Order: sequence, then structure tokens, then C-alpha cells
Amino acid sequence: MPAEEPFETEINEYFNMHQRIEIVEVGPRDGLQNEKEIVSTFDKVELIRRAIDYGARRIEVASFVNPRRVPQMANAEEVVSALGEVPGVTRIGLVLNEMGAERALASGVDQLGAVAVASDSFGIRNQGQDSSDSVDVARRIVSMAREARKTAQVTIAVAFGCPFTGDVDPDHVIAMVGALAQAGPVEIALADTIGVAVPTQVAQLVTSVRKAIEPLPVRIHCHDTRNTGIANIWAAVEAGARTVDVSLGGLGGCPFAPGAAGNVATEDALYMLHRSGLATGLELDAAIRASVWLEQVMGKQLPSKLARAGNFFMQEIS
Repeated sequence: MPAEEPFETEINEYFNMHQRIEIVEVGPRDGLQNEKEIVSTFDKVELIRRAIDYGARRIEVASFVNPRRVPQMANAEEVVSALGEVPGVTRIGLVLNEMGAERALASGVDQLGAVAVASDSFGIRNQGQDSSDSVDVARRIVSMAREARKTAQVTIAVAFGCPFTGDVDPDHVIAMVGALAQAGPVEIALADTIGVAVPTQVAQLVTSVRKAIEPLPVRIHCHDTRNTGIANIWAAVEAGARTVDVSLGGLGGCPFAPGAAGNVATEDALYMLHRSGLATGLELDAAIRASVWLEQVMGKQLPSKLARAGNFFMQEIS
């Protein structure tokens, strides 16, 4: 029987040691951005505080984008100001260009989240940049954060498929991450923005990206549009992704991607990870309670399965 490859050995040791998967709570930004009914600053801040209460330590608190295109994020500065600094918590502000980065830095967020796009068609519609331009802009945003003594990370949108042109060439994504890594972000994320990926595809791309940029960490951002989100998260973790984006209640979607509904619910992902013996530092039962509260704020049932079914009798792993 052939010896295990070093990568396989490392993954096996990782699972055997029950190390921690880092969670990024994106509900206050990606969860809310596609909602037509404007959520008040008070409720947005309360959502963030409840996320902190259930253990989230990296949170997308807002996006600093054109308020005419994303009205839900028009009060980004007010949210950051009302929340204030929170010791031990990284407040992430998503930005698409230098103007947004300047706004976010002036607001006092702890980390910038830049976005590069793997599809020219989607990039032009979403942020007025083709794929190559979006990489250049993301690199400049990372430099702006570093000059301001802040950190930055980069997400590659539509890394697995574009709603306008179909499949995305993995080699193009690999070339993008190579260029982005040189700018010095704290991590690079792969986003299944429209929820078309399947686990084998996710595992292959995460593995390739991980090898291309190590020791820089890989983050995964999955949408559950076609009911593959939770499986894709697991495939990504098995392939070496160490950070996972989730949204309380499964709320979310992209305003510029037709049919791109639904992030993976925070509580659903926690249940899978904790039952599998992986720690996250988050409390599942507290997340379920927060999800029930969020349903009341939104005035509708959210996609979360755990909010309906509840937890299962087990020793909680956080």
C-alpha cells in the first residue's frame, strides 16, 4: 500500500486532533444586502451583538458600496459607529473599490474585504470591472489597508460558475490567487456566489488554491441555491479550507446574480462541524435562539433547518 501524500497526512492529523474551524459570520452584510425591506441600524447592531454573544469573532458588519445599488447598506457608517470597537472581534467591511475602502477605513472597521471576480461578465455588471481589473483593484485595496495598519482579505466571486457565461476555468482562478497573494492579504476566499458548485469541484479547487498560496489560508463561501452548500463546506474543510463563511438563518443572496438565493445557515454549519468533532468556538444553541429572533425581525421564515428541527442531544463542542 503506497504511503500517504504529505497533504493527506496533514488533513488526517487535523481531523484526528479536532482542531478548530474559524467561522466568519456574514449575516449582517451578505445576509441582509438582498432584502428589500430596510433593516434599521438598531436591528443590524443587535444582530451583530447577538453574533458576538454566540461566539462569532470575525463578522462582516457592512459593505461600503454605492447606496443607490445596494440600499440596504446605505447606513454602513452608522452601523459601525453604533457598534463601536469590540475587543477580540474583527469587524469586516466589504469594499469593491478604492472609494469604498476609504469610507470603510474612515469608519474604523478592523479589516477590509476586497472582491476580485473570476468572470468578466459578472464583474462588469457587479462592480464595473472585468476580471483583470478587479484583481488590480483588490491588490490596491489590500495595500491601502496595510498602509492604514489594518488587515485585508480577498474573496474571489463566482469562482465556480458565472450566471451569464457558465463554468469558470480553474486555471484562471489559480492565476488570480497567485497575483492576489503577492499583495499580502491575510487569506483568500473562494466564493460559490450563485450556488452551482458540487463537492468534487470544491475539493479540487480548494486543494489547488491551497497548494498555490500556502501558507496563506483558504476561506470558503458557499451559497445553498441548489441544495449543495453544506456538502460543499464539508468538501472544502476536508480539502484544507480553515475558515468558513456562514449567515445566521441562511439569509442572503447576491443582488447582481439572478437566482443566487441563500447562504448556508450558521446554525446548520455548526451542527455539521460540531457533530463531526470539529470545534468552532461558537455556541450552537445560542445561534439557534438568535436565528429565531432574526426571523421575527425579518417577518418571515428563514431557510435554516436547525431553527425548525432544533439541536440534537449531544455534548456541545464549541
